[in-house]
Amino acid sequence: MNLEKAHYVVATAIVIKYNKYLVIKRAPHEKVRPNYWTVPGGKIEKSDYINRKVDIGVHWYNIIEDVLRREVLEETGLKIKNIRYLTSLVFVRPDNIPTIVLSMYADYESGEIKLDKDHTDYAWVTLEEAKDYKLIEGIYEEIEMLDRKLKGEDVDEWSKSKNK
Repeated sequence: MNLEKAHYVVATAIVIKYNKYLVIKRAPHEKVRPNYWTVPGGKIEKSDYINRKVDIGVHWYNIIEDVLRREVLEETGLKIKNIRYLTSLVFVRPDNIPTIVLSMYADYESGEIKLDKDHTDYAWVTLEEAKDYKLIEGIYEEIEMLDRKLKGEDVDEWSKSKNK
């Protein structure tokens, strides 16, 4: 394997319920951004597809969506639906692993919040309220982008907020 092409792939979801967005606080023991607020998500693993029957030829479809459903359920106890793409980003973790993040958004389907051991708090926030949380960099702008998109504005790509 060419290590120059090797990355973690992570999918995250901004969950929408009653025109508010779910943010969750990372636990102090987390390697990346402990005690920061973020949105649910997680890494895609080979086990997410390798033991599944292929959908066509040698291909598996909807892996990102399935991973998001699982991760949101594991981290928050919520079921989601209507998963859609928002944006993407790349960063290098403190342990030097390059990571690609596919930022998605989804509607709340059902369930009550029950946080896992890696998260210590949660809040349903408006865009304005999100400013009051110590969010991982870029998350506010993603929520802002989604908020504009849901209001019918033409939003193509992520850009740094001038309003924060």
